[in-house]
Formats: sequence, C-alpha cells, structure tokens
Amino acid sequence: MDSFVEKCQGFVEYLQIEKNASPYTIQYYQDDLNAFHQFLQAEGIHHLKEVNQQVVRLFLTQLYDQKLSRRSVSRKISSLRSFYKFIEREDETYTNPFVHIHLPKAEHPVPGFLYKQELEKLFDVNDLTESLGQRDQAILEVLYGTGIRVSECQSLRLSDIDFTVGTLFVRGKGRKERYVPFGRFAEIALETYLNEGRADLQEKAIDSTDIVFLNARGRPLTTRGIRLILNKMVDKAALTVHVHPHKLRHTFATHMLNEGADLRTVQELLGHESLSSTQIYTHITKDHLRDVYMKSHPRANDFRENR
Repeated sequence: MDSFVEKCQGFVEYLQIEKNASPYTIQYYQDDLNAFHQFLQAEGIHHLKEVNQQVVRLFLTQLYDQKLSRRSVSRKISSLRSFYKFIEREDETYTNPFVHIHLPKAEHPVPGFLYKQELEKLFDVNDLTESLGQRDQAILEVLYGTGIRVSECQSLRLSDIDFTVGTLFVRGKGRKERYVPFGRFAEIALETYLNEGRADLQEKAIDSTDIVFLNARGRPLTTRGIRLILNKMVDKAALTVHVHPHKLRHTFATHMLNEGADLRTVQELLGHESLSSTQIYTHITKDHLRDVYMKSHPRANDFRENR
C-alpha cells in the first residue's frame, strides 16, 4: 500500500514533536492505524486514495460486528480522522474520508463520589504516630484536597511542594504542567509526613530519592501501591463502598461544585483540556441542587403532597 507505514511513521513523529503526545496516546493511535491497515489489506485495497466513505462505513460495520463499545469505535474514528488530516496537510491530493463521519454518541456514566460522612471515617483510620500512618494520611489528604490523578500523586517530587504559597507543581497527562493549591489539612499532613515519617522510611533504602511518597522499604511508591493503601484504609474504616484514587478525584470535583466553585476553575484544577470533561460533574450537582430545593423551598414539597 502506498507507503502506509511511511505515512504512519511521519504521523507518529508529528504527534511526538508538534503535539507533544504521551507514549500512551501514541500507542493508541498506532493500534488504531494498524487495525485499519489490516482491514484495508483484507479488503484488497492497496492505495490510500481508494478509501472513500463507502469503505469507511464498511470498516465501521466490522467494528460494530466485533461488539466494540461506542467509546472504542469513537476513538478509532477520531484517530483515523486525525491521520488523514495530517496526510492532507502533507499532500493536497488526498481527501479525508472520515471528515463527515459522525462519532457515535458516547456513554457518560455519572462518576461515583464519597459523602462527607464517608470521608470522615477514612480520615480517622490512620495511626499518626507511625511513619506509614503519616504517609497514608498525607496521600489521602493530597488526593482529596487537590483532585490530582494517582499517577500525578505518585510522581510528586520534594521540589514540587511549595509550602510558602501552598501549591503543588503537577505533571499531568500529555506532559502538561500546572500548579494546584492545597489547603490547611493537606499542609499539616504533608509537613508531618515529610518531617517525621518520610525521614524514617528513607533510612531503610540504600539509595536516596526525591520522590515524595515512599513504600515501607524507602523506595518510591507505585500507583498500584497507592491503590492498595486506599483499600486498606477502606477495610479499617469498615466502609461498604469501593474507594479508588479516581473516586477521590470525582469527590473533589463534586464537592467543589456543590460549594459554589465555577466550572472553569474546577477544569483548571483537574487539568482537563476540554470543559466537556468537567461538565460530567454537573449531573451530580444538579441532583444536589434539586435535593436542597425540595428540602428548603416552602412551596416545593407541600404542592406535590397536596395535589
């Protein structure tokens, strides 16, 4: 096929250099392009210029026959649309057969979150006289107090914490960087851990590290390690809900919006590139506003009850 591999390589270099895409994002693009390449070979299509909307619809039919989710199909269409857009830019003789193909409407389940009473139980389970307890409390306070991702928490370095202004320097998805403020509870938990618990843990390791959160052997914690720590907290608190780092992120966003924060601010704090990614939390806050209204307005319930 007309140097499909060569064009893919050029596209990957474009993603790396111009778009500064992460290795994970690039791998997703490559997987989608490989799937399309295999489809074209199976259909006996040997030239990219032979791909028209009829060919694209046949490709989509095969994807749906594979029982792929709408989200997976949508991603593949988006990947291939970007690929052809890149080819068009490099060679004007090509037209983008994916440009008029509509993305299937994705499902947006409302993210789960924790109520304040459930959070209080979690905050009370750690033994703050022990190094690991101080570490676990700091992790919990940082995840809930800032809304950062578990990968961002795991990669925090000592130099990323500025106690003077109360901010964390966070390296997010797609190598995007941002500053995130933290409050008094997170500050106290971090200072206690850094001044006491972390120093004890660091002594157990042969090599020093500037990673903030360490395991019991004094080495940098992994994201899996952080998830296990949260699971242990849940067990100690005897909670019946499943708690994972992303649920704390959901909880942060939900509580911020419920208390009156505007959507743009929450978007910046979460590091979302698009506002639509943040808008999913408005479903929760609408329910919250309705509950408050039904409980508070003098003519909300009586009217319904007396109809």
